[in-house]
Amino acid sequence: MQRDPPTGKITIVDIARAAGVSIKTVSRVINQEEGVGDETRARVLEIVTTMGYRPNVSARSLSSRRSYLIGVIFMRVGAYHYVGEVQVGAMRACRRAGYHLVVEQVLPPEAVGGVQGFAEGLRDARFDGVVLTPPTCDDPEVLAAVETAGLPYVRIAPHREFERSPYVFMDDRKAAREQTLRLWNMGHRRIAFIDGPADHGSATRRRQGYIEALRDRGVEPRPEWIAKGEFLSLSGFDATERLLALPERPTAIFAANDEMAVGALAAAAKHGLSVPRDLSVVGFDDTPTAEAAWPRLTTVHQPTAEMAEAAVEMLIDGFGDERLRARVAARQLDYSLVQRDSAAPPLA
Repeated sequence: MQRDPPTGKITIVDIARAAGVSIKTVSRVINQEEGVGDETRARVLEIVTTMGYRPNVSARSLSSRRSYLIGVIFMRVGAYHYVGEVQVGAMRACRRAGYHLVVEQVLPPEAVGGVQGFAEGLRDARFDGVVLTPPTCDDPEVLAAVETAGLPYVRIAPHREFERSPYVFMDDRKAAREQTLRLWNMGHRRIAFIDGPADHGSATRRRQGYIEALRDRGVEPRPEWIAKGEFLSLSGFDATERLLALPERPTAIFAANDEMAVGALAAAAKHGLSVPRDLSVVGFDDTPTAEAAWPRLTTVHQPTAEMAEAAVEMLIDGFGDERLRARVAARQLDYSLVQRDSAAPPLA
């Protein structure tokens, strides 16, 4: 006879009864331990979802060597949309697996504390593992601190040492190449680029894609066409001011992220230029700002939340496997070009 579902708080005992297995088996499934067959594991997980069971993190921590805490590590937190999207994606994966998310910041090397303070904090944080976002994912001191602490980690969009750990990425270089060629196919021949921070791997790859696209069309980019930026809107404004002051100014500007592209729109407005009639401007990331800007920004959609979600999934899936770093895995997610209103063919 089928039991009526419990009416109070769902416990592990209720899950075991409904699945017809022992409490220990349910515990193994929830804690992602070995010793449970695939069919039994799937049945227990289905019942956990159906009954809305939420493991008690504190109780699980006391009964195991885990804290059920996942750390997501940032260095720059000025790009609020990016930070928010990473948190949303990471939180989704944590909730499914019964983990809690903790956000930490590594202060830049020039700041008081810096990486040394981060390394000391790792010893007290009791993370089960961490996800490293750019540029921390390529910082040798950060990587050394995490490895010294003996923590499993997965990186988002690293730029080098791919064999060092599992990682998640999208093809920034190919996306930037397609974005540049889209401007070329509109008829633009003077296409400038606003670069990102030197220590940010994605900025390097986007610049490479821009250069590659022009060289594929037989054009060697002029050094003055590539303006320095910092992934912030003010840096995009300043870079566009410099580009518009050139004797032969560009007809199109490709900014390496949307924040700088919005700064470019502001600079164009300051100089009385109509976008896209007098100047085309395109970005990268597809943030809410891109949709809210006027004109609405043509850009590249980066699946930021999905990349963070995948990184946490890879991290949790690797728990208990001492070969996590040796068994390097990479997961690639797709981008898409988003056509809006800020790019058009140049005036004849």
